Amino acid sequence: MIRCIDVRKAYRQGENEIVALAGVSIDIPRGAFAAIMGPSGSGKSTLLHLMGGLDRPSSGELLVDGRLVGQMADDEVTLFRRTNIGFVFQFFNLLPTLTALENVTLPLVLDGRSKHEADQRAALLLGKVGLEKRRHHLPEALSGGEIQRVAIARALAFNPPILLADEPTGNLDSKTGQDVLLLLRQINQEHGSTVVMATHSPEATYGADRIIFLRDGRVERESS
Repeated sequence: MIRCIDVRKAYRQGENEIVALAGVSIDIPRGAFAAIMGPSGSGKSTLLHLMGGLDRPSSGELLVDGRLVGQMADDEVTLFRRTNIGFVFQFFNLLPTLTALENVTLPLVLDGRSKHEADQRAALLLGKVGLEKRRHHLPEALSGGEIQRVAIARALAFNPPILLADEPTGNLDSKTGQDVLLLLRQINQEHGSTVVMATHSPEATYGADRIIFLRDGRVERESS
């Protein structure tokens, strides 16, 4: 489903070049639950962003479902990302002035769905993540775990075959974090979604089919 072939990513900082990824080659099969693990600065978030088309590699090839995402035109990659990839972030990225339902509805409405259709889809997804009775609450009235569940529901709005999660438990206590991980695993098993999660926590890798360890922008080792 996702293949990286000698992927490198470097940034310019003044006259200096900062290498975030120094030639990463990995294969993640369709339907896998993969964890990318490493300390801060290892390149795991950069790799996740490249997989999701949020950034482009400096060199190498990155194929997602057989397509070279890094070589797509901007409008093409935007459409591909919207319909094929769901994102879950550490800091949730919900709009504070919108209810849980409205946060999930928004991307559907922006895609041209009718308000009625979008509301029905959003309500269904919130029910699946256990928030049917909390759908009219603003984020400030929700717990951290509930907010992350809203973010997961929003990521599933277009039923994407790939779900990318960047430190999804980073701002949660251990019990709530485990609940979120179980939910991600459930989505992986019931819907066949390919889930790729970046984390620095060994506990967060529980249940992963494979673990890819990054250090200093390189694959240190893999396990399954």
